Amino acid sequence: MRARLLVFLAAAFTALTATAQALNDIEFEGRLKRLEAELRCLVCQNQTLADSNAPLAEDLRREVRALATSGKSDAEIKQYLVARYGDFVLYKPPLQRNTWLLWIGPFGLLLGGGIVWCAILRRRNGAAVEDDEEASGASPEDAVTRARQAIYEEP
Repeated sequence: MRARLLVFLAAAFTALTATAQALNDIEFEGRLKRLEAELRCLVCQNQTLADSNAPLAEDLRREVRALATSGKSDAEIKQYLVARYGDFVLYKPPLQRNTWLLWIGPFGLLLGGGIVWCAILRRRNGAAVEDDEEASGASPEDAVTRARQAIYEEP
């Protein structure tokens, strides 16, 4: 009876330990996935480390895993990679003097496009108003005469 109880307790302890280890592994893998989603593949440039299949991305994932297993925090891992590869390795680079163009550039292009669009519309409206003024300045008989000439004259 005691032997069965000891076997049962050993099995229960093993199951609890394995469950705790599995939960830790799930949390660790989740942490790695979050980190990989915040880091950019240096080869693909528009993909995160988690999405990229490039050999360099695989190497960086291994490096991130090694740093995480050595006990480094997420911030320390990011600092290490930024020191080694620059701010470009971050998928969302911080707003600094050297990254202003990255953050403000798209808005500047949008504003420039809006200004060009407004200028084109103003020119079109101005030309249409001038055509209307020219047409309204002539008498209706002159307009009919010009229309008949345009229709019946041979080119």
